[in-house]
This record gives sequence, structure tokens and C-alpha cells, in this order.
Amino acid sequence: MAFENLTERLSKAMKNLTGRGRVSEEDLHATMREIRLALLEADVNYGTVKRFVANVRGKASGADILEGLDAPQQVVKIVNEELTKMMGDEAVPLNKSPQIPTIIMMAGLQGAGKTTTVAKLAYKLKQENKARPLLIAADIYRPAAIDQLEILGKDLDIPVFSLGTDTDPRDIVRAGLEEAKQHRNDYVFIDTAGRLQIDEVLMQELKDIAEIAHPDEILLTVDAMTGQNATETAKGFSESLDLTGVVLTKLDGDTRGGAALSIRDVTGKPIKFVGQGEKPTDLDVFYPDRMASRILGMGDMLTLIEKAQKDFDEAAAEKQLEKLRENTFDFNDFVAQLKQVQNMGPMEDILKMIPGMANNPALANLNVDEKQFIHLEAIVQSMTPAEREDPDLINPSRRRRLAAGSGRPIVEVNRMIKQFDQMRKMMGQATNGNFGGMEKMMGATGMDMSSMMNGMGGGGLPQGNFGQKVQKFAMKQMARKLQKAKKKRKRK
Repeated sequence: MAFENLTERLSKAMKNLTGRGRVSEEDLHATMREIRLALLEADVNYGTVKRFVANVRGKASGADILEGLDAPQQVVKIVNEELTKMMGDEAVPLNKSPQIPTIIMMAGLQGAGKTTTVAKLAYKLKQENKARPLLIAADIYRPAAIDQLEILGKDLDIPVFSLGTDTDPRDIVRAGLEEAKQHRNDYVFIDTAGRLQIDEVLMQELKDIAEIAHPDEILLTVDAMTGQNATETAKGFSESLDLTGVVLTKLDGDTRGGAALSIRDVTGKPIKFVGQGEKPTDLDVFYPDRMASRILGMGDMLTLIEKAQKDFDEAAAEKQLEKLRENTFDFNDFVAQLKQVQNMGPMEDILKMIPGMANNPALANLNVDEKQFIHLEAIVQSMTPAEREDPDLINPSRRRRLAAGSGRPIVEVNRMIKQFDQMRKMMGQATNGNFGGMEKMMGATGMDMSSMMNGMGGGGLPQGNFGQKVQKFAMKQMARKLQKAKKKRKRK
């Protein structure tokens, strides 16, 4: 995940500052030096770093800040505000045409993930806004670019317009827009050609397409893994095209994150979306304030809650609520919960969104093997339908059969069943609003998320107090969602 090194460095600098009762000019100078070095090492543009440091120092140097009793907290607040401001203050939505279709033109260099981003964004609008998008394949130069877009369109059930590689891209766009008009598509995405670098031929073609289509959005797709080169690319495109925003891809890759912190400051163009993964759903709205909070190790609760609610099924939640109250939560429900957790993304990233967890020592060497979930599901799938619905049927001989059927050690089967029983009891406590009883039970049993996965590869999850905090948080969130669903049903 991007920003890990930056988060560690900035958190260390902030911790040194907040560990003091008062903040002197010398303390502030030393802290700002550490922050400046951390940003430069993260490949943030030098001019951006210079302006950022100057702004923070200017706001924090006043006597009313440094001489106050809460001076350390004030400085941290200023750093957070300036980080947010550097990236654009607030999320910028897509431009929308007052009449259909809204035309979105995608530009970018080869290898930045432009074609994949076109499909992701169209799918996002289709799922969230019930949109009827059309994709226009106007990249006739890159081998298999049209085939790639057509395959993505087929997988996502989104129509793709193409005329092959022997037609001029300008003519393809004209014909594609006419197609959208006839079929009343409300969004049109134009996947334009890229190059290995910016050149006059590329820019002239993009200018011509923009003149033909009159797009409401011209989004530049930028690869975050290219560091400051991403910023220079964005600057080069913005000088030739009337860009309206940037999509930053591969933010989950081996990148230091400098592009996200530099692009808005250098080009004046907002980052509208970020891509972090290969799945169609791995495209998120860019919120500068949330990103700043994550960079400073403060977590990102809003994004975490949104991820949890994205696939939230109220009808299924009501059913689960009743089963929890009646203590009939079974292994079928357990597998459904596992899949929901998997859909939220890598466990390491999810845990780091919880405030205070980003730099928790317990997470330092965390490496959750995704195969753990497969192993758990294999054990459940080895059960008979009756055993899944009534866990109390599983006696020692049946456990041996499950171990043989799933190819997992008997100790692993025993551990999973034991933790399932404890989790079911705890969820029942939480669902009835008895968090105190739940916490007492957790303390008595030593239960935490780590014990569910410990010994199953990847080192398990962190033990002890940390795991209990995470588990308690997860249970509370689930209970609140279920209770909310029940209240909504009663109002109906």
C-alpha cells in the first residue's frame, strides 16, 4: 500500500512533538525538518514540499500556538489541514451535462491503466447511479487495446462501440457519439490512444477528438508508481488539453505516494478517483481529507464504513439479526460473513483504516495470507447440510472426517469450531446491545481475531489487546447495522 513509509516517518515526527508539554521554536524546527525529509523521500515535488513546510511553519510559529497548553495538538492539526489543502481540500465530483449524454474523455500514457479505468468508472456509474454507459474504443494503436475494452465490456455488461484498427480515431468517435444518441446512453466514455511519452502527434489527435466530442470531462489517467514522473506527465497534458481532473492508478502498488501529494499543487487539477486493485469495484472517489488522515496514521473510518456498507443487504441483515437473537447463527452465515470481509479488500489495509492502528507495532509484520479464508471455507464445505445448520452435531469423529475432507489438520478444525462458538456468543451479546457483557466475555476467553486465523499461514493476526479492539469494533459496527435495518423495517 502506498504511503506506508511516509506514514511511519510523519507519525514518528508527530509523536516526538506530541510527547512534549510545550513546543519551542527549536522543537518546531526539528519536526518540520523531519517532515520535509519524509515528503522528499516520498517523491513529492520539491516546490510542493517547500510551500507546504513554509505554510505549516507560518501558521504554527505564532505565540498563541506555541505557548498554548495544547500546542502539540494544534501543530498536528495544522499539518493535517495543510496536507488536505495540498491535495485539494474536498472531493470533486464528475461534471454532468444538463442533457444526455455526459461525455467523458480519458487520456494518458501507455501502461497507466487507462482502458481498465474506463471500464471501472463506467461500472461504478452503472452500479451506483443506474447509468447506461457506452464505451468508445478509439485506441487503434496499442495492440489488443480494442479487444481488452470489449472483453471488459462483456464481463461488466456494458456496450462497447468499435470500428476496428483501420478507421481513423476521429471517425470512430463521431460514429460512436451517434450510436449513443440513438440508444439514449446517458454516459459516453472515450478510450483514447496513449504513447510511451508525450508527443505532438498524440496531442494533436487528442485535441481533435476533444473538438469533435466537446467532452464534459477530460480525465487524465496517471500511474502513481512513476513518482514525480506522474506529476510531470500531468503537467505536460494539462498544458495542451483542458483537463478537468486526474485518476491516479496503482496506488496499491510499490509507490511512495508522491504523485498524490503533488499533482493538485503543480497542475491545479483535482484528483477525482484513485484505483487500488484489479477488480471492477477497485476504484474510489478521492477524498483529500481522508487521505491526509490516513497518511498521518489517524485512520479512515468513513471509507471503512462505506466499504462495509457497499454490499450490505438489508433483507439478509434482518434475517441474520433474528438468527443471532435466537442463537441460530450457523456455518452458512459464517461463510457469508467471510466473503463479505474478503470483498472489502486486503485485511492489512482494512485494519489500518481503524484510527490508531496504522503504525501499531502489532501490524508491522502483518501478512495475512488470503488462503486462510479458502481453508476456512473448505472446512465448512466439507460439512453436511445438517452440520452447517446445526454446529452442535459436530462430534470428534465428524471433526476427523472434516479434517480429511478439507485437507486441513484436525487441530485447525477444532480451533475454527471453538472460535465459531465464541464468536456466535459474542455476536449475540452485541446484537442485544450488551457490549459490556461482550467485552467481559472477550476478556475471560482471551478471544480476538488472531485466534481465528492463527496458525493458518501468514503469521496470523496480532494477538492480545490489539486483536480484541479490532474484534470489538467489528462486532459493534455489525450490531449497529443490523439494529438500524430492524428499525427501518418497523417504520415500514
